[in-house]
Amino acid sequence: MLRTAMEDLIRWKKKRNRKPLILKGARQVGKTWLMQEFGRTQFQSVAYINFDSDIRMREIFENDYDISRIIRMINIETGVRILPEDTLIIFDEVQEAPRAISSLKYFCENAPEYAVIAAGSLLGVAIHAGTSFPVGKADTLKIYPMSFYEFLYAVGEEALADLLQTKEYRDISIFSDRYIHWLKLYYYIGGMPEAVREYAAHSDIYSVREIQSQILELYENDFSKHTPGQELARLRMVWNSVPGQLAKENKKFFFGQIRQGARAKDFELAIEWLLDCGLIEKVYRVQKPAVPLKSYVDFSTFKIYLLDVGLLGAMSELDAHSILDGNSLFTEFKGALTEQYVLQQIVSDTSYTPYYFSSSSHSEIDFMVQKNGGIVPVEVKAEENLKAKSLKAYCDKYHPDYAVRTSMADYREQDWMVNLPLYAIRNL
Repeated sequence: MLRTAMEDLIRWKKKRNRKPLILKGARQVGKTWLMQEFGRTQFQSVAYINFDSDIRMREIFENDYDISRIIRMINIETGVRILPEDTLIIFDEVQEAPRAISSLKYFCENAPEYAVIAAGSLLGVAIHAGTSFPVGKADTLKIYPMSFYEFLYAVGEEALADLLQTKEYRDISIFSDRYIHWLKLYYYIGGMPEAVREYAAHSDIYSVREIQSQILELYENDFSKHTPGQELARLRMVWNSVPGQLAKENKKFFFGQIRQGARAKDFELAIEWLLDCGLIEKVYRVQKPAVPLKSYVDFSTFKIYLLDVGLLGAMSELDAHSILDGNSLFTEFKGALTEQYVLQQIVSDTSYTPYYFSSSSHSEIDFMVQKNGGIVPVEVKAEENLKAKSLKAYCDKYHPDYAVRTSMADYREQDWMVNLPLYAIRNL
């Protein structure tokens, strides 16, 4: 299974001043597989520790941070002779051993020759709960669900995926029907590796939905296990409100839709918890489309998306027929799925931080990114609808050098805008 994050891991291994690496990301996005595959293909041996199941290894960090002693203990526990540069040391579910997180500082300072990767599904929650984080002493890498590009590879369409890389849109457009076929399947299956693997092996969309439901149940169990009682109800209310929030024409997160009379301060902790777990993405509104976008963020106004388009469909109980073949009752939510998909590709497949922009005239630009010293507005269309009134009004007022409409239509350049096919959004 292709994961583009493998390239990031290889670059990390070769860094001259390499620090221990922390992988962040939600449960079930493939962190464990990625670490083990990286170790298998890039090192002579792997010393793997899972702190969720190995209580004995938690205890070795309780006495001190003597790296020589810790290495010796790992050697005994795993049976792997640990050699600098030749052995990858993996600390999995590291949130269960807070002092193991802290030990990364001492690996960095006293034993930088060892390659150490740590990962944890609830790592952000553990850190906010008071665990000492090795600030400046560890590199970090966030792992997302599989992108559409990775999905194409998983289902055996490597040639289609590689063609997207060429940006030869005249050739790409010839196969637009095949790209759209797989894109609609991706809307349903999403990028959770277990769901993708199941479809790639058996082409069974019903088994895919069962897996998605199990993953959602696992997340709900995490809520109960790791959240204080007084916050649990609020957390569930925020989580369950996301599909409804995205179904609105104005997708700004509205607290009153969670509960009548709800206020932001009542749900701030719940939103931060979900962010720390990697279960949601938060996209802030900018008050002005100017460089740098970060300086014009309105922190009180934002949109919230889920981590995965397939899980959004599962939470919304959308059947495969509605997504794959179309359904008149599904028209409004199609925009929500499409915008979720685009957001997911931007955060996982590009280096851009997405924002959005709305003006007093009630026109809204779905996403804004900063590129090469300029601002690129991106308007999202679910079908081949080539009307882009908000984007046209924005361009007439602000005159950006580059503007993008993304839709099911083929690549097309106009004087004021480029239409980028939804299946090629990674080329943004």
